[in-house]
Amino acid sequence: MTSLVAYDDSDSEAETGPVASSSAAGPREDTCDVVGPCGRAFSSGVLDVSEGRALPTTRGPWEEPAGQRLPLVRLWRSDPGSCPSQRLQWPRTEPEVTFPTSECPRSSLWTSHTPAGHVPLAAAHLKQVKLSHRTYNSPEPSFCVQTKSESPGHNGASLQRKRREDCVVPYTPKRLRQLQASSTETGKSKDVGMQGPSAGRAPAPAPLCVAPRVSEFIQPYLDTQYKETQISRKVLFHLRGHRGPVNSIQWCPVISKSHMLLSASMDKTVKVWNAVDSGSCLQTYSLHSEAVRAARWSPCGQRLLSGGFDCALHLTDLETGTQLFSGQSDFRVTTLKFHPKDHSLFVCGGFSSEIKAWDTRTGKVVRSYKATIQQTLDILFLQEGSEFLSSTDASSRDSADRTIIAWDFRSSAKISNQIFHERYTCPSLALHPREPVFLAQTNGNYLALFSAVWPYRMSRRRRYEGHKVEGYSVGCECSPDGDLLVTGSADGRVLLYCFRTASRARTLHGHAQACVGTTFHPVLPSVLATCSWEGDIKIWH
Repeated sequence: MTSLVAYDDSDSEAETGPVASSSAAGPREDTCDVVGPCGRAFSSGVLDVSEGRALPTTRGPWEEPAGQRLPLVRLWRSDPGSCPSQRLQWPRTEPEVTFPTSECPRSSLWTSHTPAGHVPLAAAHLKQVKLSHRTYNSPEPSFCVQTKSESPGHNGASLQRKRREDCVVPYTPKRLRQLQASSTETGKSKDVGMQGPSAGRAPAPAPLCVAPRVSEFIQPYLDTQYKETQISRKVLFHLRGHRGPVNSIQWCPVISKSHMLLSASMDKTVKVWNAVDSGSCLQTYSLHSEAVRAARWSPCGQRLLSGGFDCALHLTDLETGTQLFSGQSDFRVTTLKFHPKDHSLFVCGGFSSEIKAWDTRTGKVVRSYKATIQQTLDILFLQEGSEFLSSTDASSRDSADRTIIAWDFRSSAKISNQIFHERYTCPSLALHPREPVFLAQTNGNYLALFSAVWPYRMSRRRRYEGHKVEGYSVGCECSPDGDLLVTGSADGRVLLYCFRTASRARTLHGHAQACVGTTFHPVLPSVLATCSWEGDIKIWH
């Protein structure tokens, strides 16, 4: 359409007075009753605002400094009460423009007024400025722009549709969304950590202050060979630092640092204790947002690996207190084991049909072991790390063959799943230190003995009975010399068995609730540690 802008004629400066006087006279009726159809351009004519009536002192968003010539449309927008119809002249020859009859009649530009105090939608979104009637683009002083904005409903709908088109987000795969969410959470946790404990998140753990000297109780046993395990009778320390059930405990595997005890609890923390000299808590690690189900010492004794129900895996350095590795698994972690030869690899299992092997150097999964199960209860390495066993929760009538599965570590292939044929789950596994056999704790309230060499036959002659499991993840372990077996019980007792005869050696009444973890000290022959569902830890001697 032809541009409709009025320009100044030869005597515009002399005629600005009547216009100013008419506008300054206050509110009056429009004398312009007929407005040409949209598309007809006005003859050229410009109003000089440097002379004539005084302009308001407060400039609008479209006003220009005094002394410049403004187009008619800009002047009307600065003062909609004035009617510059006296300055408009129709051209002599102009082709008529026809419009479809389906359109509704458009209101006159000068007779349609908005209520007082009305703020257009665009002005409310952009700036808090009151605009008259509609919004216009200052570079386009034509009536075509006005006709486009004369229907507020259509204009709002088109504006919303344009915004929706601008906000279209391309499809992102689910795995990439999970990675982005995890990275965002990691970034947020780092920011919160930098803000300090006032933000509601626990600060990073301080380095563990470990005395360079060896404990005076362990020093006499460093240069001697382990002789015979003595049966514990009395409580040496009663550790009560956890506020929830303690899931697992482990002595430090380095003999010179074996006075330290590691514990993982349902209160979302991991603690390191001096369980030989003083019974005090050396450090508390609050790295997880949910219950910590498993925690292990690294074979070097300088790092801690933990996994919990928040699907997070953390490897923490004791000397510096920093996290050397942080990973996010696809399932809640219930068991962790380091590879006995390559200490940078570990295997984790949990509420999933897969078992995954991680590399702490790259922070990635290097192998995956999949079976038709729902949960992995425990993992045990055999043959110096070339094979490992996994106990699962498959215990129905037609799936007892998948209760214990043997895997090849390198090829991820199943070696055997015809190991345990009784319909009981095995919450924990333990390897004998001197003979090629392993023990399996069963929910049938007995310990079963198996061969650690293929075809992994179960012994029918030896069975260790007398304790209760009743659905708890009750642990079991062999003494360093292999003569005694220790296991917890659902009624809080601690039972010791003779390995050769399967007879009961001693029963300790130590806990008010289920005893789920037991472990012998690797050096001291008469020291035993137990933990319970009540949240306490006891050191026996």
